This record gives sequence, C-alpha cells and structure tokens, in this order.
Amino acid sequence: MSETVAIAGSGTIATGLAVTAARHADVVLWARSDASADRARAAIAKQGGKLEIDVSGVTVTTEQADLGRGTIIVEAVAEDAETKGLVLGAIAAIATPGAIIASTTSSLSIERLAEATGAPERFVGLHVFNPVTAMELVELIFPAAASDDTKARVRGLVELWGKTAVELPDTPGFVVNKLLFPFLFDAVRLHEETGVAPADIDTAMKLGAGHPMGPFALLDFVGLDVSKAIGEVIGADVPARLEALVAEGKLGRKSGEGFLDWRR
Repeated sequence: MSETVAIAGSGTIATGLAVTAARHADVVLWARSDASADRARAAIAKQGGKLEIDVSGVTVTTEQADLGRGTIIVEAVAEDAETKGLVLGAIAAIATPGAIIASTTSSLSIERLAEATGAPERFVGLHVFNPVTAMELVELIFPAAASDDTKARVRGLVELWGKTAVELPDTPGFVVNKLLFPFLFDAVRLHEETGVAPADIDTAMKLGAGHPMGPFALLDFVGLDVSKAIGEVIGADVPARLEALVAEGKLGRKSGEGFLDWRR
C-alpha cells in the first residue's frame, strides 16, 4: 500500500525524514510553534534543493490533529522518555485504526514507548541516523506484540526509501549507540587526562582508523545534550567535561559551540 508519512517534530531528524519520505509520498510534519514551523520549512527547502528532491508535497503544520492524515506516524521529538510518551499518547488519540506509530528513539525502551500508545501491535522503533537523507542504516525494533502486517509495512517503507534495515532486540542503545558512545566518551576522557586537543584526536582517528568523522565532531554533530541522554540510558559513564558543556548550553553544532567551534 502507498503510505502517507506524518512526522511529529521539527528538528534535524524530523526534517531529514520529511525530505527522505517526500521522494515517494505526501508528508505531513507537525511543529509545536510558528517559529519552529518556519525553521522546519526552511530546512526542508534547503535540503530538498541541495539534493534536487521535490518537497512540494511536504505540508508543515502547527495543528497536531493533522498528523491523523498519516498511515505511518513517526514521533521525532527530544530523546526524553516523558516527552516522547506524551507525544505518542497524543498521536494514538488521533491516529486512524490502521495507522502504524513509530518512534525515532536512539536508546529508549521500545516496549515502554509502545505502551504509551495503547496499540503495541502497531508500533515500531525506527532509529534513523543523521543526516537521514544520506545514512543508509535503519535500526528496526519491534515490540513483542507487533503484528505481521506492521512488520511487513515498515520493512517495505524502509526498502522504498533505499535504506537497509537491521532488526534488533529491545536493548538500551540497540547496537550502534550501545557500542559507539562508550568509544566517544573514552575520547573525551583521553582529552581530559592528556590535554590533547579534540581536533587533534579527531585527525588521528580519521587518518589512523579511517573514520569519516572524529569522535568530537561526531559528538557535536549528534548534540551534547542528546549524547548525554543516550549515555545515561545505556549506563555509560558520561565524562565530566561533556556534562559541563551541556550545563553551559554549549551543545555542539546546533548551538554553534561544543567541543569544537562551529561558528565559522
């Protein structure tokens, strides 16, 4: 079946999903405020233009009820269990009976999020990676109650998007973040202990280990607040320096400054 994708959220993941889905279907994106909606429209237009993707079928709205138009409704808000639970509950209240509800969580319990919808048979963890338009992997995590129809439709959608799905158990951080963030945090501790500059550690890992992006650039790209939240969920020891930067509001690329300076 042809799916209409509705997205709750207006950040980087949400807008990247909107552009990705716009290749194949109409898209509805819900933003909490007029200002957020304006930023989302600008981001979608910029990404669409850069990638030569027609995004005229993307509707950005501040009316939450418009999400009910989706046959697959994707929650893409902050990585916080309470926030996601509230949004998922609201989505469940307006979703049509056959609509699949998904979450882009990168670390939280899929079973608990599914419970918030009251419809676990129609739920899936849909962990996409940033930038969504370029990254090929999607981690799929289905709750125990997920129906065969839900699984088939989600697999079909990921394939339509040209991405590769890996189905994983419901463990904190799934696979990528469970393995990745302890490494990233070790890089921060190395910086704390030795004083080696973050940029130099990044250069070493790019040229010596073949990584496309160094650990500090990656932390800044993810967002230090999000990185902290993921670390807490997976039980990793969050470095003091990262905690301090978050407290100072230096969240990485999105704020202009984190471990690296993105203002230039």
